[in-house]
Amino acid sequence: MATIPSNNLLLPRSLSLKPHFSHSTLITFPARTSPARAISRTEDASLSSRLEPESYMITTAEYIRRRDREATESKSLRDTWRKIQGEDDWAGLIDPMDPVLRSELIRYGELAQACYDAFDFDPFSKYCGSCRFTRHKLFDSLGIFDSGYEVARYLYATSNINLPNFFSKSRWSKVWSKNANWMGYVAVTDDEESTRRRLGRRDIAIAWRGTVTRLEWIADLKDFLKPVSGNGFRCSDPAVKAESGFLDLYTDKDTSCNFSKFSAREQVLTEVKRLVEKYGDDEEEGDLSITVTGHSLGGALAVLSAYDVAEMGLNRTREGKVIPVTVFTYGGPRVGNVRFKERMEELGVKVLRVVNEHDVVPKSPGLFLNERAPDTLMKLAGGLPWCYCHVGEELPLDHRNSPFLKPNVDLSTAHNLEALLHLLDGYHGKGERFVLSSGRDPALVNKASDFLKEHFMVPPNWRQDANKGMVRNNEGRWIQPDRIRAEDHHAPDIHRLLSQLHHPS
Repeated sequence: MATIPSNNLLLPRSLSLKPHFSHSTLITFPARTSPARAISRTEDASLSSRLEPESYMITTAEYIRRRDREATESKSLRDTWRKIQGEDDWAGLIDPMDPVLRSELIRYGELAQACYDAFDFDPFSKYCGSCRFTRHKLFDSLGIFDSGYEVARYLYATSNINLPNFFSKSRWSKVWSKNANWMGYVAVTDDEESTRRRLGRRDIAIAWRGTVTRLEWIADLKDFLKPVSGNGFRCSDPAVKAESGFLDLYTDKDTSCNFSKFSAREQVLTEVKRLVEKYGDDEEEGDLSITVTGHSLGGALAVLSAYDVAEMGLNRTREGKVIPVTVFTYGGPRVGNVRFKERMEELGVKVLRVVNEHDVVPKSPGLFLNERAPDTLMKLAGGLPWCYCHVGEELPLDHRNSPFLKPNVDLSTAHNLEALLHLLDGYHGKGERFVLSSGRDPALVNKASDFLKEHFMVPPNWRQDANKGMVRNNEGRWIQPDRIRAEDHHAPDIHRLLSQLHHPS
């Protein structure tokens, strides 16, 4: 028996802030083991080849008992959110893996995954390169009900920069935009009391889109560091540098395009400023946090934008309260040099990077001159324009530890975000056996890849849009419905906010 998720499971329900399991739900655990014991890599080699998918299933009741036991052994997110956001650089939370941190890493990873699931990749669509849903219905349209977040703004970037393998463009002549791509969104937790009670604060979340399968964009990078001050950042130190392609993607704009007349940088900074002004000093609101997430190239944008928010002082309220800024990236590349890393630390920005050890993207750019090189060499080469350094803490995972995944795959498959979330779900610490801890369906891994072992009988790349987005109109003709709406990208007060950013007084 192999089941394929229904439409309302295109994204895992663990984004929901409310209980979502029914007594008939099946939860996956490694074969013929109790929840306290999983299959080691050597055991999997002999077992997984002969076991049927049904033997990997247990009932929801057994899962709930395990989940409740873990909950009693750790404090709630409400009580520990500052540590989960990296207050102490996640000391003692990664090995062994804290169950609350694992849950939050999966949740923010799913916010990044929503960028992929909502993005129109189809070159035969006149809306290729845009989001398939309006911002007010983004989560509901993806089957993510009770997410606890409301999308406040969509983010766009101009595609006129030299990253041709990253951007998606339509083959048709009449398109929604010739020079823009949808890049993600800014969301804020809603006014539901249950949301704030669970999270312990109001959260501003920024999610950046990366790339699903095509890794050619890595070759497009100039692999050249340049001072961030040259791209308008409020940084007086010319030694603080970032990769030039990432900077251009973040800061370039096209004044002739309705969607990218403001740069992605201007869009995200003004929206964060607006939300901080609205919620930052409200005593009834309680605490506020800023969390930035992204996969692949989106991880680079997450690091850049988090640094920018802190460097601009947007995480300080009018009354001087400091709002913590945290970055969770998944399979993200290196972004800047050693001085860039040091400056982020000085600003108090916390970064946790989740990577697959077999993924090539986190090893780029700076393949030879990077944080792993001897200190003596790094000191000598520190000023070179191709000497890079990762920021923050790293959580390395190995897809070969999962009994569900094929051990040998191509580079783009090893870079898959859904696979990383699956690996997080089963990770309990270095040397610990792989045990899935939540109700995430392993079938999600094959949503846009061919990573699951064949005996699970889950088709590769199974997620498809119904009729490729075509619908019947009132006359019975099949058409592509109108999609883009002005309210999804227009911010009526953006000029005022930009003026205040340029002239803080």
